Amino acid sequence: MSAQQNQKLKSIFNFKRVVIPILIGFGFSAYSIWVNEFNFSLLRGIEVSLFFVVLAFFFMFLRDLMYIWRLQILTGHYMSWKSTFQVIMLWEFASAASPSVVGGSPFAIFFLKAEGFTLGKSTAIVMTASFLDELFYILAVAVILIVSGNSILQVNGNLGFDLSFFFYIGYGVIILFTTIILIAIFVIPRGFKKLLITIFSIRFLRKWRNDAAQTGEDIILTSKELKGKSFRYWLLAFTATSFSWTARYLVLNCLIVAINPLEDFTWTEQVSIFAKQLIMWVILLISPTPGASGVAEISFPAFFGEFIPLNLQGATALAWRMISYYPYLLIGLFVLPIWLRKLEKRRNKNLTS
Repeated sequence: MSAQQNQKLKSIFNFKRVVIPILIGFGFSAYSIWVNEFNFSLLRGIEVSLFFVVLAFFFMFLRDLMYIWRLQILTGHYMSWKSTFQVIMLWEFASAASPSVVGGSPFAIFFLKAEGFTLGKSTAIVMTASFLDELFYILAVAVILIVSGNSILQVNGNLGFDLSFFFYIGYGVIILFTTIILIAIFVIPRGFKKLLITIFSIRFLRKWRNDAAQTGEDIILTSKELKGKSFRYWLLAFTATSFSWTARYLVLNCLIVAINPLEDFTWTEQVSIFAKQLIMWVILLISPTPGASGVAEISFPAFFGEFIPLNLQGATALAWRMISYYPYLLIGLFVLPIWLRKLEKRRNKNLTS
């Protein structure tokens, strides 16, 4: 990586870019606390289960560990565990600091390429990771809908829109997108590129023709990289994906139990908390704010208010985000300069050798 690229990356992920989503999130949490007339003196009388608080942190650790393991699998153990940790943290950092509709995937390709992978290999790794994430989500939601039916789409409050309508539209788009990627990569990669170029040759779409052609080329490169991968490869990668996402969702389950230590939650209620996070994820996915800041906090009471005392909803939303979101912004700020210095040393070493 050149010094110019280093400087460009630093400018993209500057301190201001990190502070803004934190302020947005804290602002909406503070607003929720104020609206619900939260009395901080009530905190003295609240019993909290330390065990479940620790368990929430453990599940966040497990989530990241599974992501690191998955990247090791997808890269063929090319990188050291330290480098894999750095890439995952930077990937999460990029996702947290970028609008949810953009995500961290474009940056992840850049991070992997800087670690020595070819553009084709980097693209294949990121597209495979995204495909596995979407596949897990599709299957998990299907199981939840079979078990709970449409009742899981009922929320505690008015979101201002028809949740069922938007959820099924979003879920359908995810299924369609994943199916198209599956066919494009594993069935007709070259035919898909030709189709894209044909579509974007239409007059009002012509200005995006080059981007479409590049996307088609990425699909072809990804197809070549994934051709011949063993069943064990896919099984291990999907297992890591499943454990990672499950651990991520269980964080909130633990927090809700932690602030209600005397409440005897049923298995059905635990499943409901888990399932509602799957539903909420579609809403967060289309958020224009960095890491869905504000949208996550303001939607939280509608989805999980029935499980949390009214005066604690804002505080619980803030605690949830402080465990599952804000740390990646801070860790990213710490890891980024270390990673850039490592690449600079590697570049200088290659120049002198």
